[in-house]
Amino acid sequence: MRRRLRDLGITLGVFPTGEHNAITDVAGVRVGHTTLIEGEPGPRIRGGGGPVRTGLTAVMPFGGNVFHDRVVGGGFVLNGAGEVSGMTQLLEWGLLETPIFLTNTLSVGTVSSGAVRRLVRDYPGIGAEHDVLIPVVGECDDSWLNDIAGQHVTHAHVDQALDSATDGPVAEGNVGGGTGMVCFDLKGGIGTASRKLPDSLGGYTLGMLVMTNFGVLEDLHLAGHPIGKRLAKRFAELAKRKNNYGSIIAVMATDAPLLSQQISRVCKRVALGIGRAGSYAAHGSGEIVIGFSTTNRVPRVSTQAVYQMDMLRDTHIDPLYRAAIEATEEAIFNALCMAEDMRGRGGFFCPALPLDEVERVAEILARADDQA
Repeated sequence: MRRRLRDLGITLGVFPTGEHNAITDVAGVRVGHTTLIEGEPGPRIRGGGGPVRTGLTAVMPFGGNVFHDRVVGGGFVLNGAGEVSGMTQLLEWGLLETPIFLTNTLSVGTVSSGAVRRLVRDYPGIGAEHDVLIPVVGECDDSWLNDIAGQHVTHAHVDQALDSATDGPVAEGNVGGGTGMVCFDLKGGIGTASRKLPDSLGGYTLGMLVMTNFGVLEDLHLAGHPIGKRLAKRFAELAKRKNNYGSIIAVMATDAPLLSQQISRVCKRVALGIGRAGSYAAHGSGEIVIGFSTTNRVPRVSTQAVYQMDMLRDTHIDPLYRAAIEATEEAIFNALCMAEDMRGRGGFFCPALPLDEVERVAEILARADDQA
């Protein structure tokens, strides 16, 4: 049975988690998955021959109408060998007006058009009395395990992810957009975590959700411990991707009253959490972070020429920087801990992170604490 990092005895950072230790601890945020696992492993043949090891994940910024009642957003690109469609406008306006979708590289167009189809159905004024929109869709390359050229994600799968979106606990590992992802040569996927600041620091909640598909095994670090070096010996004979071409898309949500520039600054610190796990943002890797705050809402239509926003003073933002780093590192390891072994295209086998090695690190850390 797979278990999350804290259930294995390792606590990262100083701040406590929210109720579910998930991005959905930010009130109103919901997550839905569509998971596609079909066909038996076989030779690497041309696209369309399977097997299918892919899907998509949808993050709803809040339970209301994000098209008409937009939230403040921002982002950061550490290394741009990847794509998030709609991010240019997000950074320009500082507003998020669609759900955030995560999928494989060659399904970005399908997911985007499926999202447009759904949103036009739900809000028929788009393109008429209202302006058009650009869905926010992030991608990672799952072609090592998945028949990516077969483009198996459809518009119906977009509807399924949106309709299944809920608050509370979030499914992790081989689910949604993370179904076929590889992280540090181990099975990656979707992971999430959260931090709850004490009342003395504002009492805000910050949540992270990541789609992990980056890194090489030897570089993996857990709580500063070089666990990857030991695992590299354990899996010395394992077939691995020849290039570190994987990526990570991270989604940050918070109820802290942040403006767009402040959200982007928090997103920069997410990169530090990715680095703690062992990433050096390789040439062929894409580390892209999207963030939003649920506090300030900007109506699409209003008779008011001026609107007001709450803003946290910059001098009080440091705890959120720390929370973002802690939650990101933990979300990555939750993805690794919850993911299961997978065999996919070409018969390639991707093992899950051995939980006994995680428990071994927990014992080392506990002894160090006792001796401190």
